[in-house]
Amino acid sequence: VELAESGGGSVQAGGSLRLSCVASGRTFSTYAMGWFRQTPGKEREFVAGINWSTTYTGYADSVKGRFTISRDNGKNTGYLEMNSLKPEDTAVYYCAVTRRYYRTSYPIAGMDYWGKGTLVTVSS
Repeated sequence: VELAESGGGSVQAGGSLRLSCVASGRTFSTYAMGWFRQTPGKEREFVAGINWSTTYTGYADSVKGRFTISRDNGKNTGYLEMNSLKPEDTAVYYCAVTRRYYRTSYPIAGMDYWGKGTLVTVSS
């Protein structure tokens, strides 16, 4: 599976962005998907996850109530809607998929395929 993120950019604090993750191949619907982010000097961290059927979603505490993860299996695409952005949300955002079962939190080591990332910059 190849993943390609898009939708990153620069926005002022309080603004919104919508990230997309397009997957190649016909098996996207069989994978759970997660969004992660990383800033220089810090470890990559989990942001949000969604299982293949959209039954379960999970979020990091730092983004709960502001970010929404979703997916459209017919379009082989996942999304991360980001609202009320803060400067501390500045990072490279990555999408990743896994066939393992996770409910609300996705470990980095458990993901099978990764995209190359898209940069989100939030200015104060």
